[in-house]
Amino acid sequence: MAMSTVLTPIPGHVPEALVFDFDLYNPPGAATDYHGAFARLHDNGIPDIFWTPRNGGHWIATRGTHITEIFQDHSRFSSRMKSVPKEHNPKDPLRPITLDPPEHGKYRALIQPFFTVPAIRRLEPIIRNLAINLIDGLKPNGQCEFVADFAQHLPIGIFMGMVNLPESDRLPLLNLVDEIINPGERSKQEIFASLNEYVGEKVRSRRGGTGTDLITHVANSVIDGELISYTDAVSVCSLVLIGGLDTVASTLGFIAHFLATHPTHRQELAAKPQLIDAAINEFLRRFAVTNPGRVVTRDIDYHGVNMRAGDMVMLPTFLHGLDEREFDDPLSVKFDRAPKVNAAFGRGDHTCPGLTLAKLEIRVFLEEWLARIPIFSLKAGSDVGIRAGINGSFYRLSLAWPS
Repeated sequence: MAMSTVLTPIPGHVPEALVFDFDLYNPPGAATDYHGAFARLHDNGIPDIFWTPRNGGHWIATRGTHITEIFQDHSRFSSRMKSVPKEHNPKDPLRPITLDPPEHGKYRALIQPFFTVPAIRRLEPIIRNLAINLIDGLKPNGQCEFVADFAQHLPIGIFMGMVNLPESDRLPLLNLVDEIINPGERSKQEIFASLNEYVGEKVRSRRGGTGTDLITHVANSVIDGELISYTDAVSVCSLVLIGGLDTVASTLGFIAHFLATHPTHRQELAAKPQLIDAAINEFLRRFAVTNPGRVVTRDIDYHGVNMRAGDMVMLPTFLHGLDEREFDDPLSVKFDRAPKVNAAFGRGDHTCPGLTLAKLEIRVFLEEWLARIPIFSLKAGSDVGIRAGINGSFYRLSLAWPS
């Protein structure tokens, strides 16, 4: 995402001591070390909560205690706006993510059955078979472009099956979701219109259908005693597509990059697969990618910070995991770190329903890849592709191994 060059005037209620110029959609150094670019917000002299004049002007909460507290306080911090500038938010609610309780729960319940532990367990053989086929196909080549050849196939292939969409739609949908996560020339409203047009056709054709896929289920669900409206069904299914086509693929990219550049960790995991559970939690802590926001519902004093109704507060989830007040030596990856909940997938009512599925997909990747390609590194002469935006996106990673 291009640097936000327009500096919004500082509002009267924001003291100069709490102003720090930082573009969370394009921080310096993010193209090579995304998480390190944000970790500097924990440096001495930078307020725990500060106002930046970038992207329309907004607050950023940098500490774990505030991030988790704001996530769980929907009475003062509403989910009705998720990104900055404000005008980039969709005009209509994106259900359920831009709704607050209790309305949020009604729509979340429509997709929850597809993400229960039993439902995810039933997917494991499919996930594992796909992973093995992908890896076995790549191994003889001695190299791959990991994101395009694996990370955008494994989780997205599984997801496309859950919503019963054809493989031929995978790349067009990926491009559309990438525009939402990393806006370019087209406005957000244009991009969402394109997505809604695609999803709307699927919802319309599956009304009254008996399929077992997620889109058919949502299209024929009941809300408050009545068939869900067409508009609301499109909204729910559009949100599912956005969530299912980006986050895990980028997370796999960050994990694979770490293992390619840290042979001791890679060798330890390959030799001791019993560490994989701990490794998954540690990787999610260290390499979280989401960057959501909340809008202040009324004038408040929040831990000494004067916030006004309508102010945006951004909550980079990875700053919780990188907070030295929450985790000792947070930039280091330690498979023996004591278990502790982090905010990688949010907290409270809006915790991402796909967490269990994401963990399983990461587990399968680690188990099957390390069993077949235990030695790999960055391909000589290649560079990585990391992009900041609404999420941190890993879009290019060239790996090589002995063939």
